[in-house]
Amino acid sequence: MANRYRTALIGCGRMGATIDDEVRDHPNSQIWIPYSHAAAAVACERTDLVAVSDVVAEKAESIRDRYDVPVCYTDYREMIDKEKPDIVCIATRPATHSEMTVFAAENGVNGIYCEKPLCCSMEEADAMVAAVERNGTKFNYGTQRRYIPVYQKMRELADAGDLGTVQAVIVQQGVTSALWGLTHGSDMMLYLAGDAEIDFVQGTIVCEDADWEDNRLNVDPGVAAGFVRFHNGVLGYTVGGSGTEFELCGSEGKLRTYDNGMTCQFRKACGVSHVLEERPFPDVSIESGTVNGLRDIAEALDTGRETLGPVQLARRSQEMVMGFIESHRLGGVRVRLPMKNRGLYVGRPWW
Repeated sequence: MANRYRTALIGCGRMGATIDDEVRDHPNSQIWIPYSHAAAAVACERTDLVAVSDVVAEKAESIRDRYDVPVCYTDYREMIDKEKPDIVCIATRPATHSEMTVFAAENGVNGIYCEKPLCCSMEEADAMVAAVERNGTKFNYGTQRRYIPVYQKMRELADAGDLGTVQAVIVQQGVTSALWGLTHGSDMMLYLAGDAEIDFVQGTIVCEDADWEDNRLNVDPGVAAGFVRFHNGVLGYTVGGSGTEFELCGSEGKLRTYDNGMTCQFRKACGVSHVLEERPFPDVSIESGTVNGLRDIAEALDTGRETLGPVQLARRSQEMVMGFIESHRLGGVRVRLPMKNRGLYVGRPWW
C-alpha cells in the first residue's frame, strides 16, 4: 500500500481553502475542482491534512472545522515544529512565500507545494532555490495547468514530433496582472516550450511613474505585451487578447486550447501546400491540477525522482515575468536572463 503523507496548510484564505465555493457553479468547474489546497489535500489518496494555520485565528478554526482537521495554529512555525508534516502547502500572499519555503525546507519538511506567484523579487526566488536544493526538498509550483492532462498531452504531442519543429508559443490572457495572473501564462509558455532556458525577454507593462519607489514597484502591473527568446529557438509571446488560451505552433501543425482548457484543437499540415487540416485531439481524462500537484510530490518522495514543477522551473517562469517589468523600466530593451537586477521588488503594499 502506498505511503500517505502528513500534510499541513499555511494560509486559510481563498486559494488555501475556499475558492471551490466560487467556481463550483461555473460551466467548466469540473476541470478544476478540488481546487483549493485544503480540498485537494483531503481528496488526494496520498495525503492526510493534519493541521492548518492562519494568522487570523477565526479563519484557522473555521477551516479546521470545515475540513475536519485535527488541529489549527496561528503561527506556521509552531505548526511545523509540533506537527512535523511531510508536506506543507503554502497558500498565503506572495510576500511571505520565500521565508516560509526556507523555514519549511530547513526544518524537516520533505515536500512543499507553493501557490503562485512564487515571490516578489529574484533575490527571494534565489533564497528559495538555495534552501530547497540544500535540503533535498521536493517542490511543486501552484500553476495547476502543468499537472492537468490536456496540457500534458499537448506537450507530449510536441515532444513526439507531431507538430514538426516547435516554433512558437502564444499566450492569450488579456492585459492581466504580472504576478497575480500572468504567472499562470508564463509557466504554461515555459512548459509548452519544453521548459527550455531563456536567452532574453522584452515587455511592456501598464503602470504610472508614481507607482515606482526606487527599485520597487508598488503595484502588480498589467502586462500589455511580452516576448521571450528560448535557448532552444522557440519564440514566446504573451498578447492582450482576452480569455485564457494557449497556442503551440510548429512547422507541421498547431495545437490551441479553447474555453480555458475545456477543448484543444489539433491541426496538421497536409499535402504540398501544407494546408492545416483538423485532426482529432486525443481523449484525455479530466483531473484536478491541484490534486495532481500533490500526488506528484508524493510520488517524487516515494521514488526520489524530480517533481513536474520544481523550484528551479518556478524561478525561471517567475523571472520571465520580472524580466518583462525590468524591460519596461529600462525603456523596452532586451533583458538577458539571468537578470542582473535581482533586487527589483514587485508587490502591492498589503502583500
